[in-house]
Amino acid sequence: MVAPNFVILTLGVSDLDRSIAFYSGLGWEMRGRREDGIVWFRTSGSWVGLFPAHELAADAGLVVAPPQEFRGSTYAVNLPSEADVDAAVEEVAALGARIVKAPVRMEWGGYSAYFADPDGHLWELCYNPTFPLDADGRIEIG
Repeated sequence: MVAPNFVILTLGVSDLDRSIAFYSGLGWEMRGRREDGIVWFRTSGSWVGLFPAHELAADAGLVVAPPQEFRGSTYAVNLPSEADVDAAVEEVAALGARIVKAPVRMEWGGYSAYFADPDGHLWELCYNPTFPLDADGRIEIG
């Protein structure tokens, strides 16, 4: 059995320095050294790694293919309020992110927006009243 211990999400990026600047601009804590060719950003319960896409593909025994606009996955950042979602959308836009979907109230009671990072990785900024954040910024799904 594979333990459900998800700890790292590694994003393949086309320009490591540009991506480091983007995620650092979000205020995320970076670990590791650029000189090592991979860096890490701490989140509330896991790490986001940035690694050159061609090297990440080679590590998996694959070649880099042209990315599609929708790659079949999204990554979510849950926030404590609708106002925080609005502020985060403004912040990522100022850093050069493409706003894919402006903030909107959802039929299930939440508030959600989507942006694409400099490499097109799709992130959701979301306030979900049924998933309150704890003191460490984590959610509990019941």
